[in-house]
Amino acid sequence: MVNTVIFDMDGLLIDSEPLWGKAMREVFATVGVELTSELTSQTTGLRTVEVVDYWHDYFQWNGKSREQVTTEIIDTVIAKILAQGTAMEGLHYILDYFRTKGFKLGLASSSPLRLIDSALDHLEIKPYFNAIRSAEFESHGKPHPAVYLACAEALGSHPLHCLAFEDSVTGMIAAKAARMKVVVVPEAHNRNDQRYALADLKLDSLLSFGDKELAPFV
Repeated sequence: MVNTVIFDMDGLLIDSEPLWGKAMREVFATVGVELTSELTSQTTGLRTVEVVDYWHDYFQWNGKSREQVTTEIIDTVIAKILAQGTAMEGLHYILDYFRTKGFKLGLASSSPLRLIDSALDHLEIKPYFNAIRSAEFESHGKPHPAVYLACAEALGSHPLHCLAFEDSVTGMIAAKAARMKVVVVPEAHNRNDQRYALADLKLDSLLSFGDKELAPFV
């Protein structure tokens, strides 16, 4: 019986994926790397350090270390979130829905903790969560299940009693690997990706989840 809900953050609770894309393109341009929107989408859901390693292996730039590029991307994303970050449709609805029903709420994100804290403070939703975990501190990032398992442990919940909400294929795989039930809310341009068939439920919006959708999980 599901009694715990664990949310991803970027692209699910806050409309930050476009901001990540802009930040990466701006910072990578400083080392002569031009990333298109299509290229940046290839690394959606990965930790920032993994994204930088991926493109460094591909482009082999000089002038800045991978560590410096990673830090600059995170700093730039945080600045953009604080300046223009907006909640995804249904954010407060879904958090209030599960809190009212007495579910434990967790957050498991690939983003570094300082960015998570900035985003949650910006949206004023940090008090909703009983546990917050970043893959920054895990041996592996998504699609490895480590961050989901760490969040479930912090909540005192068995993974089989957890329902995860995700927006990316990478995150969905991580939650399924943790043996959790998964609801996916993909971005509009990705909704027809056949890999989302692995999810237990696919929605167009957080607003589409209610008692009818919850029933099969409880």
